[in-house]
Amino acid sequence: MVSPPAESPNRVSPHTVTRDIAQAGLLRVIDTVAFVPPCLALVQVLANVHEYRLPAMAVAVWLAVLGSVAWLVPRMRGGGLSHGQTAAAIAIAIAAVAAVGLARQAHLMPGSVDLAVLGTIGLLVLVVVNRSARVWVPAALAVFAVHSVLLIRAEGLNQLTLSELEASGYIAAAILIAFAALRPTLAVHASMAARRSSLASRSAAERAAAAAIGRERQSRLAVLEKEALPLLRGIADGTLDAAAADVRASCDRHAAALRHSLSGRLPAVSGLATALEPALRAARERGLLVDVQLIGEAGTPPARLARALLATVDAVLAALPPHQVTLTVIAPDDHMEGEDVELYLTFDALPGSIPDLTRFARENDLPAAARWRAAVSTAESGGGYLEVSWRKDGAL
Repeated sequence: MVSPPAESPNRVSPHTVTRDIAQAGLLRVIDTVAFVPPCLALVQVLANVHEYRLPAMAVAVWLAVLGSVAWLVPRMRGGGLSHGQTAAAIAIAIAAVAAVGLARQAHLMPGSVDLAVLGTIGLLVLVVVNRSARVWVPAALAVFAVHSVLLIRAEGLNQLTLSELEASGYIAAAILIAFAALRPTLAVHASMAARRSSLASRSAAERAAAAAIGRERQSRLAVLEKEALPLLRGIADGTLDAAAADVRASCDRHAAALRHSLSGRLPAVSGLATALEPALRAARERGLLVDVQLIGEAGTPPARLARALLATVDAVLAALPPHQVTLTVIAPDDHMEGEDVELYLTFDALPGSIPDLTRFARENDLPAAARWRAAVSTAESGGGYLEVSWRKDGAL
């Protein structure tokens, strides 16, 4: 079986286009069903004003429903309705049905149509795609019950009333059940979108880190070429004494710079390396190979922040099985005051358990001004990363 070619950043596969079109189409259907029913109910009121004792009240009700839909739809697209927003949608639907029923004439003209239930179906659809049947079924029954009580009170219990209730109930049930069947599909699309966003952001961060590391190594190698090569030529042609103290010191300095340029490891004199060394040493003793790379100069963190950082990295490393991990520190330049240092510990095997990282900030009494943040993200397929950030000057 031939595997499909990998997608390049500038090329989109037919599969990607089809997937995105399908997802956008589902959301457009929800938007349409949410907005169209109250618009039709509003038109029906304006076209049959004589059937209402309080036409202004009926118009105001459907305008309020439209406003509620316009408020709820973006929130549904942005991650789903909260419990409070769901309760508000149900309450507005029930209140709208009650208000429209009270605003109508006591006796409807033969052949007239009451769109009270169908006008609120858009609000109920938003509830259906965000909540389980335990929530939306009682909500739909409550709306239908209020509508039935008011209609029977106004028209009496007769064949015409029962026929109208049967028709409106059948249509409402068909629409809500159809969207309930689509709910798992929408959930999968939302999960896929969140996963794609996470992978895209992580990929962008890794590319930026790799580019920055490459630029730094190129600059260091350029310095070595400018300073170290003349030193080596001088030793080779005898103009410099290799046993002289100053020549040996220069060689040691350039050798350390070369090792750092090639491996990206934290220099021994780094204050951050000193703070993390106990955790890195313990990891090495457990069989973890930790590749450390630095972009910029992170400086020496204050004591409280260093303790929180050490505890956080040590807790995550202690939960990982032996394998190779990468620790990357990205520090802003010195002229960028108030910027954050970012630390990423990426791993390819899932930790035995996710440690509680919030307690380290509390235990070390880190202030909010330090902008401390620590979180572990994992993927179901395995692997993940620890992300820690803090203000470079510590704000302590």
